[in-house]
Amino acid sequence: MRINSLSDALGVEILGKAEFLNPGGSVKDRVALRMIEDAERMGFLRPHTGSRIFEGTVGSTGISIATIARARGYETTIIMPDDVAEEKVKALLSLGAEVQRVRPASIVDKKQFVNLAKQRASHFGQPDAIDASISEGPRAHLHRGLESPSHSMLVSTTANNVDFESNDWQNDEDFLSKPRGFFADQFENKSNFDAHFSGTGPEIWKQTNGQVDAFVSGAGTGGTVAGCGQYLKSVKEDIIVAISDPEGSGLYNKVKFGVLFDRKEAEGTKRRHQVDTVVEGIGINRLTHNMELGLPIVDDAFRITDAEAVAMSRFLVKNDGLFLGSSSACNVMACVKLVKKMGWEGSGNCVVTILCDSGTRHYSKFWSEEYLKKAGISVDLSLVEDLLRKTA
Repeated sequence: MRINSLSDALGVEILGKAEFLNPGGSVKDRVALRMIEDAERMGFLRPHTGSRIFEGTVGSTGISIATIARARGYETTIIMPDDVAEEKVKALLSLGAEVQRVRPASIVDKKQFVNLAKQRASHFGQPDAIDASISEGPRAHLHRGLESPSHSMLVSTTANNVDFESNDWQNDEDFLSKPRGFFADQFENKSNFDAHFSGTGPEIWKQTNGQVDAFVSGAGTGGTVAGCGQYLKSVKEDIIVAISDPEGSGLYNKVKFGVLFDRKEAEGTKRRHQVDTVVEGIGINRLTHNMELGLPIVDDAFRITDAEAVAMSRFLVKNDGLFLGSSSACNVMACVKLVKKMGWEGSGNCVVTILCDSGTRHYSKFWSEEYLKKAGISVDLSLVEDLLRKTA
């Protein structure tokens, strides 16, 4: 969709791919579907066997997995930080997912939400599975070793004596009928990248009739910017691919200076363990496998402050009737900054971004005046209005 207010003000075409209109409400529907379909093709998952999908997520991927799992005959367990917006938790519970909320922690911590999801999957079917101190005990599991779109997915089974070294393990009768635990691992699973390289990227190219000059996206797992960016570069080499990065995330500095670090990390004033921002869903301080696939084709990065993201979200509601989530607001703000930096005003150039999810998942934080006030984040539309008026 064309974002009229910004396009008209800048004399360019700023287009947002309305991923919030997907059945599960976000861009992560594509990733969840591809991960589950790939797992089924490889024999890791089989519908209606009592199998359970485990994932660590800040919300949207979990909601998408839970949505698709219900349709395909799986149960879902989602491990997430305890500081994410309450709306996401309520959505997951409504979809019948088991939800465990844990304190935010670094990826090197065994109790970090992604690590716990993998642990839960590996101990599927055993008592006290979440206790990191339990012995692994007798279980069959597959971790790497077979040709697959991932180097990190894990499947465990309650079936006995399955020989995963056999070339015919997928057809073992006991394995086919017994429940399995599957760790999807959106951060490292290449199915994430593939969903966008074979789906979202080609759609953008087709829907713009090839008239796209820049692609802007935030990065959490990195799958969206890497997959879309790689495809778009393959059909138009001089297209600009840029990252929208919130405060506290290290990806901006990685792209600009080659160092994955943000100075806010040294200040000791973080509100969140992962990144110091009200924005959810993008921003990270480690390189995932999916992000590594995109780094060679990322041309630029734009730092978006909390105040800028909040201002853009309110500006879009006021002028376009677009009620968007925090990562979408970051993406759109980065589009404006890219146009100004390139001096494209009045050029008619086309910039495409991702409208990841709607504001309905962010009432308690990003769209809460009370929360923003406590966090010291102002609501100031002039941050956008002044930028639009400012000459390049």
